[in-house]
Amino acid sequence: MSAQPTAVLGAGAWGTALAVMLARSGVDTTLCVRRQAQFEALARDRENRAYLPGVTLPDSLRLAIEWPDAVAGAGTVVMAVPSRYARAALSRVAQSVRSDAVLVNAVKGIEDESLKTMTEMMAVLVPHARACAVLSGPGFAAEVARGKPAALVAASRVEEAAWAIQHLFASRSLRIYRSTDVTGVELAGAAKNVIAIAAGVSDGLELGSSARAAVITRGLAELARLVEAAGGRRDTVMGLAGLGDLVLTCTGELSRNRSLGLALGRSGNVKGLPAQQEGRPVAEGVSNARAIRRLAARHRVEMPIVDAVYRTLYEGEPPKAMVEELLSRSLKAEF
Repeated sequence: MSAQPTAVLGAGAWGTALAVMLARSGVDTTLCVRRQAQFEALARDRENRAYLPGVTLPDSLRLAIEWPDAVAGAGTVVMAVPSRYARAALSRVAQSVRSDAVLVNAVKGIEDESLKTMTEMMAVLVPHARACAVLSGPGFAAEVARGKPAALVAASRVEEAAWAIQHLFASRSLRIYRSTDVTGVELAGAAKNVIAIAAGVSDGLELGSSARAAVITRGLAELARLVEAAGGRRDTVMGLAGLGDLVLTCTGELSRNRSLGLALGRSGNVKGLPAQQEGRPVAEGVSNARAIRRLAARHRVEMPIVDAVYRTLYEGEPPKAMVEELLSRSLKAEF
């Protein structure tokens, strides 16, 4: 385990869960909070009631509202801010990141405008950092924070950094594997959010378990095509960051993306969905649908489920029409 202090940027559910896990393991950890009101509530309650209710913050876990100071003392900096806010958040502290620090992306999304993955964005903003890495896989914040068993993957193009992050986050209840396929891990994590919305729509329309299984399986094929076209590895898609996370997000009751799709299927249109407001849990699949669709077009990859979700979210296509279109596509070989 690294003896370096760690700063976690973003006090949402996942950032809080990771910070809690690290602090419990004896890592010198600071949780960086963006909003003053949230900072005061966390300091007062020692619990993140908005994002992770029922989980007590360890006494050793420090809170910070002044991010540059926290980052300047950290050997590991974990980005846990939603992808739409990540660049602005990291820009605030880029000059404070140490040259020996490892930046870790814990966000499952890509930038909407640039189509960069989070580690690509981090490398541009903080080129002097020692390495960039990503931590991803099938883990719900509420379960991880409560010490329920889970397995994730830490990936970096720098083998030493992947090893360091693997050992930093590993605990008795959290098993961490490592990889060098950063592209595969990040793109699989972002794209599966969109597929999970489709799975939620299927459940909201009460199409049954067989339909959900079809969405997951064909969604996995879409993930594989995109990852391979972008230079990632197919075996990554078949592992924790791909298949594992896809199954969890498409079936788990705690999945925000599945829940959003469920609401969409039941309401029949996007106007019935809850607003994606700052200060509330974010379903990354909403913005990911737009970005992944554009990325697929760039790589000339066919992703019909992603296309269908995009049209339902942004062009007002009814969920039932989305399903009918997918079922009426021309027949073809599976592989």
